[in-house]
Amino acid sequence: MDQQKIGQFIAEMRKEQGLTQRELAEKLLITDKTVSKWECGKGLPDVSLMIPLCQILQISVNELLTGRRLQSSEYQQNAEKNLMKLINEREHAKRSLWLGIVAVVSTFLAGFTLIMVSGYLEMEDWQRIVLVVIAFIAIVAGITVAVVLEVHSGAFECAKCGKRFMPKMGAYIAGIHTATRRHLKCPYCGEKSMCIRRFSLEMEEEQEERKE
Repeated sequence: MDQQKIGQFIAEMRKEQGLTQRELAEKLLITDKTVSKWECGKGLPDVSLMIPLCQILQISVNELLTGRRLQSSEYQQNAEKNLMKLINEREHAKRSLWLGIVAVVSTFLAGFTLIMVSGYLEMEDWQRIVLVVIAFIAIVAGITVAVVLEVHSGAFECAKCGKRFMPKMGAYIAGIHTATRRHLKCPYCGEKSMCIRRFSLEMEEEQEERKE
């Protein structure tokens, strides 16, 4: 996707609605720096923000991803292209999640092996300490990589209002979790709940956007 073109389109639509970057950011519960980054072509809105952004700018998700207003005659063609891009992004999110799981398992096995070696083999105390430190570093590094990959592998759906959002790193790490759910505070309704992980926006909403 052409980030520069999409960014310019967001800026044009924002101005058309008479909004400043700060006002748009406040409506989306993000910082104006994030909006500025979009408009400068240095990044794209998170999947969880696309529908609320489009509602504010009074455009469709299809037009947002295309970076311009679409005529009815070309809407279907662009809708199919953008749908494929979103599917590819969702698959990428799934791969990132699995890579995170592999990273955790691999580093824990490596760290556990080093600790076992340091405990069973005869060696100097300083050598034993070095192995334990290396094991600890390996485990921490693996967990860090896994967390970063997992945070960026999709959105979470609020159990109270059904909205989807990307949690902040601190909230994500601190949240009590199961395999598919995490205790997070929704930025839309302000309620805390066991939010379920999703890899894309609601299918119903995606279908409505494509029909517009």
